[in-house]
Amino acid sequence: MFFFDLSYILWVMVPGLLIGLWAQARVKAAYAEAEQFVSRAGYSGAELADRILRGAGIADVEIEPTQGFLTDHYHPMLKALRLSEAHFHGRSLAAVGIAAHEAGHAIQHAQGYLPLQLRSALVPVCQVGQWIGQAAMMLGLVLWFTGVGQTVLLIAILGYAAVFAFTLVTLPVEFDASRRALAVLGERGYLAADELPVVRRVLSAAALTYVANAVQVLLVLLYLVSQYQRRNG
Repeated sequence: MFFFDLSYILWVMVPGLLIGLWAQARVKAAYAEAEQFVSRAGYSGAELADRILRGAGIADVEIEPTQGFLTDHYHPMLKALRLSEAHFHGRSLAAVGIAAHEAGHAIQHAQGYLPLQLRSALVPVCQVGQWIGQAAMMLGLVLWFTGVGQTVLLIAILGYAAVFAFTLVTLPVEFDASRRALAVLGERGYLAADELPVVRRVLSAAALTYVANAVQVLLVLLYLVSQYQRRNG
């Protein structure tokens, strides 16, 4: 049965867990460092995001506080840039760096950045694919010898392939938003030269979480393909 498949534990669960823990540790360390320093320019995250958006000629995006920790995001459909309470009001390098990153997403949207458009289009596909993939994977491996397991497992492969496509498209979106954030923070003098490396470490560490997620999904996908080939060979 699936839950007792030793190869899944060795080649998917353990590496995926280690990669995820490593990425989270990097984020935690970089964030803790950036939280220790208050931006010398004195802007809060919300104030800085507003300045960046207005500097880019964007006046129709609402900047809103949201509950939770590191729940910051930009919602393209609603044109809402949402910052966690600590970053909305906070003036630390972590707060302004994350606010600038989310403003980068809003600028991507305003400029019609293709990878962001693709990611938005893939959101429902990813959600359905993940649900179908998880359900089909378990059913396919448990019911393999019933005669329908092969088809169900193939459906699981297609579902996880859709999820993996979404994670791949997400990478350039996140890296580009960070690039835009660092550029505007430096070029417009919102951060001093010695403050930029601290923010860069936060954004680079955050990007690693998306890389780790892509690798985790890929491990599952490769495992499913190997199981399908082994049982179909």
